[in-house]
Amino acid sequence: MDFIRYAEASAALLNADLADRAGLVDHLADRSWLHASVTPGDAAELREFQVALRPVFEASEAGEVSAVVSRLNDLLARHPITPMISEHDPAHLHMHVANRAATVAELLIGESLMGLATLVCDLGATRLGVCHASPCTHVFVDTSPNQSRRYCSDRCSSRANVKAYRARQRAAAS
Repeated sequence: MDFIRYAEASAALLNADLADRAGLVDHLADRSWLHASVTPGDAAELREFQVALRPVFEASEAGEVSAVVSRLNDLLARHPITPMISEHDPAHLHMHVANRAATVAELLIGESLMGLATLVCDLGATRLGVCHASPCTHVFVDTSPNQSRRYCSDRCSSRANVKAYRARQRAAAS
Protein backbone atom coordinates (compact mmCIF):
# COMPACT_ATOMS: atom_id res chain seq x y z
CA MET A 1 0.00 0.00 0.00
CA ASP A 2 1.39 3.37 -1.01
CA PHE A 3 0.32 5.64 1.85
CA ILE A 4 1.64 8.78 0.15
CA ARG A 5 -0.62 8.00 -2.80
CA TYR A 6 -3.56 7.58 -0.42
CA ALA A 7 -2.72 10.90 1.27
CA GLU A 8 -2.64 12.60 -2.13
CA ALA A 9 -5.93 10.90 -3.00
CA SER A 10 -7.31 12.38 0.21
CA ALA A 11 -6.49 15.87 -1.06
CA ALA A 12 -8.08 15.01 -4.42
CA LEU A 13 -11.17 13.76 -2.59
CA LEU A 14 -11.39 17.00 -0.67
CA ASN A 15 -11.04 19.00 -3.90
CA ALA A 16 -13.62 16.91 -5.78
CA ASP A 17 -17.11 18.08 -6.68
CA LEU A 18 -19.24 15.37 -5.11
CA ALA A 19 -22.62 17.02 -5.59
CA ASP A 20 -24.18 13.71 -6.61
CA ARG A 21 -23.48 10.12 -7.63
CA ALA A 22 -22.25 11.22 -11.07
CA GLY A 23 -19.70 13.54 -9.46
CA LEU A 24 -18.34 10.68 -7.37
CA VAL A 25 -18.17 8.40 -10.41
CA ASP A 26 -16.23 11.15 -12.23
CA HIS A 27 -13.87 11.40 -9.27
CA LEU A 28 -13.32 7.63 -9.49
CA ALA A 29 -12.50 7.72 -13.21
CA ASP A 30 -9.34 5.64 -12.71
CA ARG A 31 -11.13 3.07 -10.50
CA SER A 32 -13.86 1.89 -12.85
CA TRP A 33 -14.41 -1.34 -10.88
CA LEU A 34 -16.04 0.80 -8.14
CA HIS A 35 -18.49 2.65 -10.41
CA ALA A 36 -21.30 0.09 -10.21
CA SER A 37 -21.16 0.15 -6.39
CA VAL A 38 -21.42 3.94 -6.04
CA THR A 39 -24.69 5.18 -4.53
CA PRO A 40 -26.10 8.67 -3.92
CA GLY A 41 -25.59 7.90 -0.21
CA ASP A 42 -21.86 7.51 -0.82
CA ALA A 43 -21.69 11.00 -2.32
CA ALA A 44 -23.63 12.45 0.63
CA GLU A 45 -21.40 10.69 3.19
CA LEU A 46 -18.26 11.89 1.40
CA ARG A 47 -19.54 15.49 1.32
CA GLU A 48 -19.88 15.31 5.11
CA PHE A 49 -16.38 13.85 5.30
CA GLN A 50 -15.05 16.72 3.17
CA VAL A 51 -16.43 19.22 5.69
CA ALA A 52 -14.82 17.32 8.59
CA LEU A 53 -11.48 16.82 6.78
CA ARG A 54 -10.82 20.37 5.55
CA PRO A 55 -9.84 21.68 9.03
CA VAL A 56 -7.01 19.11 9.11
CA PHE A 57 -5.45 20.69 6.01
CA GLU A 58 -6.08 24.22 7.32
CA ALA A 59 -4.46 23.40 10.67
CA SER A 60 -1.45 21.90 8.89
CA GLU A 61 -1.15 25.00 6.69
CA ALA A 62 -1.15 27.13 9.87
CA GLY A 63 1.53 24.94 11.47
CA GLU A 64 -0.82 23.80 14.24
CA VAL A 65 0.60 20.31 14.80
CA SER A 66 -1.54 19.44 17.82
CA ALA A 67 -4.71 20.48 15.97
CA VAL A 68 -3.77 18.28 13.00
CA VAL A 69 -3.16 15.30 15.27
CA SER A 70 -6.28 15.91 17.34
CA ARG A 71 -8.55 16.32 14.31
CA LEU A 72 -7.10 13.25 12.58
CA ASN A 73 -7.49 11.21 15.75
CA ASP A 74 -11.12 12.34 16.04
CA LEU A 75 -11.77 11.28 12.44
CA LEU A 76 -10.02 7.95 13.00
CA ALA A 77 -12.25 7.33 16.04
CA ARG A 78 -15.37 8.21 14.04
CA HIS A 79 -14.34 6.09 11.06
CA PRO A 80 -12.54 2.98 12.35
CA ILE A 81 -10.18 1.41 9.84
CA THR A 82 -9.41 -2.26 9.43
CA PRO A 83 -6.13 -2.62 7.55
CA MET A 84 -5.57 -6.05 6.06
CA ILE A 85 -2.71 -7.83 4.34
CA SER A 86 -3.62 -8.39 0.72
CA GLU A 87 -2.46 -11.52 -1.04
CA HIS A 88 -4.02 -11.01 -4.46
CA ASP A 89 -0.42 -10.95 -5.65
CA PRO A 90 1.36 -13.59 -3.47
CA ALA A 91 4.78 -12.38 -4.61
CA HIS A 92 3.99 -8.85 -3.38
CA LEU A 93 2.12 -8.90 -0.09
CA HIS A 94 0.94 -5.45 0.91
CA MET A 95 -1.57 -3.58 3.04
CA HIS A 96 -5.03 -2.61 1.93
CA VAL A 97 -7.36 -0.43 3.94
CA ALA A 98 -10.97 -1.37 4.55
CA ASN A 99 -11.08 -4.50 2.41
CA ARG A 100 -14.33 -5.27 4.21
CA ALA A 101 -15.81 -1.81 3.68
CA ALA A 102 -19.54 -2.01 3.11
CA THR A 103 -19.67 1.08 0.89
CA VAL A 104 -17.52 3.01 -1.53
CA ALA A 105 -17.59 5.96 0.89
CA GLU A 106 -16.22 3.78 3.71
CA LEU A 107 -13.43 2.56 1.42
CA LEU A 108 -12.42 6.08 0.36
CA ILE A 109 -12.62 7.45 3.90
CA GLY A 110 -10.50 4.57 5.21
CA GLU A 111 -7.86 5.03 2.53
CA SER A 112 -7.85 8.78 3.10
CA LEU A 113 -7.44 8.60 6.86
CA MET A 114 -4.81 5.86 6.81
CA GLY A 115 -2.84 7.73 4.16
CA LEU A 116 -2.97 11.02 6.05
CA ALA A 117 -2.19 9.44 9.43
CA THR A 118 0.83 7.64 7.97
CA LEU A 119 2.02 10.75 6.14
CA VAL A 120 1.76 12.85 9.31
CA CYS A 121 3.71 10.25 11.29
CA ASP A 122 6.38 9.75 8.61
CA LEU A 123 6.86 13.27 7.21
CA GLY A 124 5.32 15.55 9.82
CA ALA A 125 2.03 17.30 10.50
CA THR A 126 2.80 20.36 8.40
CA ARG A 127 2.89 18.60 5.02
CA LEU A 128 -0.71 19.44 4.13
CA GLY A 129 -1.58 22.78 2.59
CA VAL A 130 -4.16 25.08 1.08
CA CYS A 131 -3.41 26.63 -2.30
CA HIS A 132 -1.97 30.16 -2.08
CA ALA A 133 -3.35 31.19 -5.48
CA SER A 134 -6.38 33.41 -5.17
CA PRO A 135 -9.26 32.53 -5.54
CA CYS A 136 -8.36 28.81 -5.45
CA THR A 137 -9.24 26.97 -2.25
CA HIS A 138 -7.97 23.51 -3.19
CA VAL A 139 -5.73 21.55 -0.85
CA PHE A 140 -2.57 19.55 -1.51
CA VAL A 141 -0.02 17.22 0.06
CA ASP A 142 3.54 18.56 0.11
CA THR A 143 6.08 15.77 -0.34
CA SER A 144 8.82 18.10 -1.61
CA PRO A 145 12.20 17.61 0.08
CA ASN A 146 12.32 21.16 1.46
CA GLN A 147 8.58 21.46 2.18
CA SER A 148 8.22 24.40 -0.19
CA ARG A 149 5.00 23.65 -2.06
CA ARG A 150 2.49 26.51 -2.02
CA TYR A 151 0.10 25.67 -4.84
CA CYS A 152 -2.27 22.80 -5.59
CA SER A 153 -1.21 22.52 -9.22
CA ASP A 154 1.19 23.82 -11.86
CA ARG A 155 -1.73 25.82 -13.27
CA CYS A 156 -2.23 27.74 -10.03
CA SER A 157 1.52 28.22 -9.62
CA SER A 158 1.85 29.65 -13.14
CA ARG A 159 -1.20 31.87 -12.69
CA ALA A 160 0.21 33.29 -9.43
CA ASN A 161 3.65 33.84 -10.97
CA VAL A 162 2.16 35.67 -13.97
CA LYS A 163 0.03 37.81 -11.66
CA ALA A 164 3.10 38.72 -9.56
CA TYR A 165 5.16 39.46 -12.70
CA ARG A 166 2.46 41.75 -14.10
CA ALA A 167 2.18 43.54 -10.75
CA ARG A 168 5.96 44.13 -10.74
CA GLN A 169 5.81 45.42 -14.33
CA ARG A 170 3.00 47.86 -13.45
CA ALA A 171 4.90 49.04 -10.37
CA ALA A 172 8.08 49.57 -12.40
CA ALA A 173 6.16 51.50 -15.07
CA SER A 174 4.66 53.88 -12.48
